[in-house]
Amino acid sequence: MGENTATKNHLPPQPFSVSIDTNPQSGSKWFDDDGRPKRTGTAWTASAHIITAVIGSGVLSLAWAIGQLGWIAGPTVMLLFSFVTYYTSILLSACYRSGDPVNGKRNYTYMDAVRANLGGVKVKICGFIQYVNLFGVAIGYTIASSISMMAIKRANCFHQSDGKDPCRMNASPYMIGFGIAEILLSQIPGFDQLHWLSLVAAVMSFTYSTIGLGLGIGKVIENKKVRGSLTGISIGTVTQTQKIWRSFQALGDIAFAYSYSMILVEIQDTVKAPPTEAKTMKKATLISVAVTTLFYMFCGCFGYAAFGDLAPGNLLTGFGFYNPYWLLDIANVAIVIHLIGAYQVYCQPLFAFVEKEAARRFPDSEFVTKDVKISIPGLCSFNLNLFRMVWRTLFVVLTTVISMLLPFFNDIVGLLGALGFWPLTVYFPVEMYISQKKIPKWSTRWLCLQILSVACLIITIAAAAGSIAGVMGDVKTIKPFQTSY
Repeated sequence: MGENTATKNHLPPQPFSVSIDTNPQSGSKWFDDDGRPKRTGTAWTASAHIITAVIGSGVLSLAWAIGQLGWIAGPTVMLLFSFVTYYTSILLSACYRSGDPVNGKRNYTYMDAVRANLGGVKVKICGFIQYVNLFGVAIGYTIASSISMMAIKRANCFHQSDGKDPCRMNASPYMIGFGIAEILLSQIPGFDQLHWLSLVAAVMSFTYSTIGLGLGIGKVIENKKVRGSLTGISIGTVTQTQKIWRSFQALGDIAFAYSYSMILVEIQDTVKAPPTEAKTMKKATLISVAVTTLFYMFCGCFGYAAFGDLAPGNLLTGFGFYNPYWLLDIANVAIVIHLIGAYQVYCQPLFAFVEKEAARRFPDSEFVTKDVKISIPGLCSFNLNLFRMVWRTLFVVLTTVISMLLPFFNDIVGLLGALGFWPLTVYFPVEMYISQKKIPKWSTRWLCLQILSVACLIITIAAAAGSIAGVMGDVKTIKPFQTSY
């Protein structure tokens, strides 16, 4: 007589009720429509990831880039790059889901989006370009961080010796130190666990950008005039040939400063819905590109106004050892912390790709698939995957060694920007969008998108040529593992 309803119906007693979300896009209370754990990202977390990726070491070369192009072309080119990046990012975010923008199949990575919309050999081409570029960014960030670490040491050395000691030092130990930090952080499994690191890195990027801006303004006030010219660095300071190559390289530097499309889909895959992921990413992209463009214009323009034709390749290390040198120390510490986080944000898609391929090819290998639980008494416990530990450690070691072999910041930045800009930021997003939206060939919209793509291809070729010329010049003077500043 005392049986409850669950017993009468031969069901176990229910200690608590489970509410099921009937929204097909949401899947359930704990899982999304693809069966994966509920995504929790918002426009703000996505913006933090983007800002962490975008406001990186690229901001430091913008004063030099504007210096090559001048007061008219420099800011104009920067605005054009910001518009193109924003527009093509919107096209790319629309390709996160195939077919229906609300319930269509998710594409978890950039390559998945290319596979779903274009297919064929383009998937392999895209993957090769994307992952080579991510590998290159890791090298660029290792070089940039070592320069900032040395700037701190040199500033303190310079002031202790009252300017009598040139304070030259080898870059290699600082690159090794950065590499050790990245080996430890690379064990963070994926993007969804990087929110805290991205937020810290985003704050650091604002910190050093603001200091760089402040120092630029201060230098302009000290000079009591705005330096620079309408057409950029003058013939005489450089030869006519150098002027052309450096102008092309400046395009690559600016392209690199806006480069994040290669990880946009992976960032979008962390975003919750509703609203649709594309709508959230449109907001995140607008916030991020607007904020970064504002900072870029201020840092680049005031840096050029402060130094004119002598604008340095790295703004903060180029201020020399002027007072207040402690402020420069703070800025360079912020750069290092930011680059530590940005390195992880950029490398996660490459890490995930290799680990996914290894699991697919060796599903029965415990070395590849098994997690080992590690407990630290009194602190925490975590799962350690042996393949992940070995492969990611080898990756960081390789990027560190190559950085010690090729430690020239500006030319590497320009080359990376040139190689990644057209294919990843423009070509694939445009082609995928045309395919997804079934835009008729030779229609007005199709023609406009193709003209945009071809124009950006021409810019990319010019930028790559300028950067390669710069790298070839640097190689003649660099001694591997013995580079000093």
